[in-house]
Amino acid sequence: MGPLISKFGAWQRLVWRLGKELLAQLWVRVLFVGAMAVVALGVASLLGPTLPDEVSGYVSGKAADRLLSIIAGAMLAVTTFSLTVMVTVYRNSSSQFTPRVHRLIMQDPTTQNTLASFIGAYVYALVGIILRELQIFSDDRALVLFVMTVLVLIYVVWSLVRWVLHLQTFGSLMDTTRQIEKITRAQFKERLKTPCLGANPWTDETELPEDCESIRAPETGYVQHFYHESLDDKAREQGFDLYMAVNPGKFVMEGDVIAYGHRARDREEGCEDGDMTEIVQAHFKFGDVRTYNQDPRFGLMVLGEVASKALSPGINDPGTAIDVITRSARILSDYQDETKSDAEVEYPRLWVRPLSPNDLIEDAFGALARDGAGVIEVQQRLQSALGRLIEHPSPDMGRAAFVAAGLEFRRARAALTFEPDVDRLRRSTAYSVLDALDSEDADDPLQDDHGVQDAD
Repeated sequence: MGPLISKFGAWQRLVWRLGKELLAQLWVRVLFVGAMAVVALGVASLLGPTLPDEVSGYVSGKAADRLLSIIAGAMLAVTTFSLTVMVTVYRNSSSQFTPRVHRLIMQDPTTQNTLASFIGAYVYALVGIILRELQIFSDDRALVLFVMTVLVLIYVVWSLVRWVLHLQTFGSLMDTTRQIEKITRAQFKERLKTPCLGANPWTDETELPEDCESIRAPETGYVQHFYHESLDDKAREQGFDLYMAVNPGKFVMEGDVIAYGHRARDREEGCEDGDMTEIVQAHFKFGDVRTYNQDPRFGLMVLGEVASKALSPGINDPGTAIDVITRSARILSDYQDETKSDAEVEYPRLWVRPLSPNDLIEDAFGALARDGAGVIEVQQRLQSALGRLIEHPSPDMGRAAFVAAGLEFRRARAALTFEPDVDRLRRSTAYSVLDALDSEDADDPLQDDHGVQDAD
């Protein structure tokens, strides 16, 4: 019973994730609300004949016709206005913040729900008018149609009020950075809740079997995500183990190794023999851009790009960079070592590389530290954030923050030409970092365990 429950849970999570990906598309919400509008009219047509004659005659058909005409005319204008606002916000956010923010704003649930409700109400009104012309809703049976139309109007008014309130902050810098932090932190916590995506951690101590088969990328692009739930089931059926050579967010060229497969045992009885390469490639999704799904590093990188853009000479907004440093530090404070987690391995046939603290810190602070090297206020907040991360419960995160603090201090010290600013920076830097920098040791303590960063 245990494996059956585990398998059911894996597929349940897979279906749930696919459903969330679909709901992030505007057309899915529009189609759903439009279908609900047609269903509502169908229910109204079924309920109409069941009402007593003395009740159904309270409202004339003309009253329902007027309401349907009002909805049809108003929703077309409101939808056009809303689409204009959306396009304007999308273009402004791409030019003012970073083009990577554009896709996040496009998936804003309030905006999508509002547009879906407007278009759904428009569909309801058009179908209602058609049914009236076909005499499906006769004048003596118009009460149910009138009541249903009033309910639709109430829903439209509520959506309109919510949309107006949302427009007060929609597309603003503060709201945008808040959205990026929210989705990044959610993806980060989800990743750490199921360390290494529920698979075995592939660390430096993990030895690959000698007779592994290299599985290569069928196309060039970013690894947007892979469906590890069903991939583990397939690996169990076929009797092989899989070592994922790349994490979601990695850019690969066609022919690059994305995984290693090892046929550890015979396949399950009754299961047809499958090609290992085809099975693995079918569970990878590639694209020309990175996405936030399964990729918390991407959110940190986007936050860093927002800060870097704010520090450009044309904008010169160090306050935004300081805000981003605070948000990034809040995300990184949730870090946990995936190799030391007590969570049960849910997918024992898979091995996935854990997140690297060095990469996370570089994604979060690398760009803004470079572009804000000569801005003392930014460097002070950066050193303050790194100083707190040095005291992180995870030794790996603490070490990564220690190395980054030393490197960024050097960068800032080289860029700052005013000696009192350098003194201010020293007062904001952790004592342990300053001691290491002032050390007369021949070996540089800040270079240990700090290899080349993963550019993705």
